[in-house]
Amino acid sequence: MNILMAASEANPLAKTGGLADVAGALPKALKQRGADARIIMPKYEEISENHIQQFERIAEFQVNFGWRNQYCGLMRAEIEGVIYYLIDNEFYFRRRGLYGYGDDAERFVFYCFAVMESVRYMDFHPDIVHCHDWQAGLIPFLLRTRYANDPGWEGVKSVFTIHNLMYQGLFGIDLLKELLGAGDDTFTADSLEFHGAASCLKGGLVYADKLTTVSDAYAKEIQSWEYGERLDGLLRGRSGDLSGILNGIDTELFDPMNDDALHTPYRSSIARKRKNKLSLQAELGLPESEDVPLLGIVSRLVEPKGLELITSKLDQLLQEDVQVVVLGAGERQYEDSMNWFAAVYPHKFKVWLGYNDRLARRIYAGSDIFLMPSRFEPCGLSQLLALRYRSIPVVRETGGLKDTVLSYNEVTGEGNGFSFTHYNADDYWYTLKRALHFYRDEAAWRRIVDNAGKEDYSWSRSAKAYMALYEQLLVSRKGTERWPVTL
Repeated sequence: MNILMAASEANPLAKTGGLADVAGALPKALKQRGADARIIMPKYEEISENHIQQFERIAEFQVNFGWRNQYCGLMRAEIEGVIYYLIDNEFYFRRRGLYGYGDDAERFVFYCFAVMESVRYMDFHPDIVHCHDWQAGLIPFLLRTRYANDPGWEGVKSVFTIHNLMYQGLFGIDLLKELLGAGDDTFTADSLEFHGAASCLKGGLVYADKLTTVSDAYAKEIQSWEYGERLDGLLRGRSGDLSGILNGIDTELFDPMNDDALHTPYRSSIARKRKNKLSLQAELGLPESEDVPLLGIVSRLVEPKGLELITSKLDQLLQEDVQVVVLGAGERQYEDSMNWFAAVYPHKFKVWLGYNDRLARRIYAGSDIFLMPSRFEPCGLSQLLALRYRSIPVVRETGGLKDTVLSYNEVTGEGNGFSFTHYNADDYWYTLKRALHFYRDEAAWRRIVDNAGKEDYSWSRSAKAYMALYEQLLVSRKGTERWPVTL
């Protein structure tokens, strides 16, 4: 089975968020299950020279889109056991940062066309093209239309993954019409038109053979008015083709038994874990105590991550016998708030504004409780890492948080964390107080920590689900016909 992953970013080459983690890790897990999974992405300026030196240029060709005729170089390298292809065009991609430019529509329309043309120059014929987020959303559209009868794409099926429905790649209809060389019939409600604009995301939602998103709960949520971002009707219409497959984590990269950032290696030993708490307290200038519950936050400091709830109850929380450590950056109001608490409660509260991978790992290992009361969370990575490091999550029941954190039940002894349903400060505070109560019950806390280690959140589990989805498509491929050409 040959899988071509089309993603605008992938670890370890270029990253702005969770998309890169998925695109970098999933092909490795698929390869372990017998698939030949490869990645194709832009050649950005920020890709390190050490990585670039590993690539060989395998083709040079022209890409025609709209009235443009642009150079494209195709480069190939094997990195960490996975084949990467880079789309090389310095005019579009030799810039600082990956996104946020005024010509992003043109840049990523070029990328989509370049992916379609690149298959002619590979020693690789994909069975599946798996596209991620709006930047690759037009690939399923092109596959169904302009390239419907192209021998290079014969028999190829498409999968489109929604990482966050908020980001839709919306541009003016006239602009996208010109870039695609398309007519009015392409910009209708059942194609690329979206409330008077043109949507790259809809290219994937309408035209891909299968749709996925990053948790089962989020797959259900986005079919509702509240979370559907005005696409809920379309997603309900395609519910039979939509599935939620939870993201995983790299359990080798994040392993408390083999993590150089930690003071003491451990697996489920609370005593050994608390040596990491003492080390973190000493590093940050907090009073050293194994008994005081240490609460950790590693997050973007923005409202959707639950910062409104956290800050509303922080003064009340710090009246308790607790310590809080925060790592992150984001909106000015929340950064200022964190600095204020750090100044008022210097022996209970510490904040590091920015991101530091070493410190993040030490917070996961050193904290007893991990706060993540997100307003919405398509999948979430931090709660999976917290569970991996046996830091017990306090979350809201949304998206991937609902799928991965089961609230502790003192009657049955089941549960690996604490959760609440309604997004309000009182429910959050009640749940947090409940977590602190059970922290002081040694037997109960031992059960909760043991439960945290029982689930498999590795990419192996996710890859198994993706392989099953791909196999469904390949079984159905024989005898299928392309959609009518509309370009």
